[in-house]
Amino acid sequence: MSSKNANVKLASFDDIFSTEESREAAGREQVQDIPVSELHPFEGHPFRVVDDEAMTRTVESISKYGVIAPLLARPDPDGGYEIISGHRRCHAAELIGLETLPVIVREMNDDEAIIAMVDANLQRETILPSERAWAYKMKLDAIKHQGMRTDLTSTQVVSKLAASEVGDSSGISRETVRRYIRLTNLIPELMDMVDEKKIAFNPAVEISYLSREEQQNLLEAMDYAQASPSLSQGQRLKKMSQEGSCTPEAMRSGMNEVKKGDLERVTFNTNELRKYFPKSYTSRQMEDTILRLLEQWQKKRSREQAR
Repeated sequence: MSSKNANVKLASFDDIFSTEESREAAGREQVQDIPVSELHPFEGHPFRVVDDEAMTRTVESISKYGVIAPLLARPDPDGGYEIISGHRRCHAAELIGLETLPVIVREMNDDEAIIAMVDANLQRETILPSERAWAYKMKLDAIKHQGMRTDLTSTQVVSKLAASEVGDSSGISRETVRRYIRLTNLIPELMDMVDEKKIAFNPAVEISYLSREEQQNLLEAMDYAQASPSLSQGQRLKKMSQEGSCTPEAMRSGMNEVKKGDLERVTFNTNELRKYFPKSYTSRQMEDTILRLLEQWQKKRSREQAR
């Protein structure tokens, strides 16, 4: 046997049935224990991390079982690691006092990181309209940036293709993506009212076409009329804005209309009600408690009237 053959090294099973890219990926995807102090939120992260009932459950789960699903992060050139997914787990770990967390560290450029961050967080059970709106916008911009092609001279074509991709990955239409992104044109006060369900989604899309000054005037008109715009009112406001006739007086007049069903509906401000309930109570639990108390009150009145 020649000495040449004696130096032959047999390839392993993994080497035969894997590519160079997959081997590199396997090395990158190893879970590492990273100090919590070295992890920081993704810049411009649109998803809120709040100490609500869901966070309480997350804290209890991590306290009992530990962090089962590792976080995803990328190295930050300025030091530490930027979290791509796992912001809520990281916050829960901080509340508990954990010093390290299991993290998959992956090299990603800005566009790849944005797309991964949005896709991971859109799997959450509860997402506010504002969170979804900004997430879709961030992902749309990243996809458009990634897919820049010299043969597509029309930016409208690029936008449509990107919006379709965002919609397909989320199971919604391109038009729905576009309508959510319209919400990012709302001033913060109106966007908060959409999140709090004080303004419905469809009217919110219509009033997003108003200028910022007109939106500010609309807030005052809503306060004056103690009402939020219906879809038809929102459509009229949009048309008035396009025609240049969306004055504060016209808004107050339009918002002062009595909408169908308003006379039969009673609404409460959630923030006002919260002071009467434990912090852990959900909106549903508050509603059930209020209805139960009203039933007791009604029975008490019936007994008093029967005397």
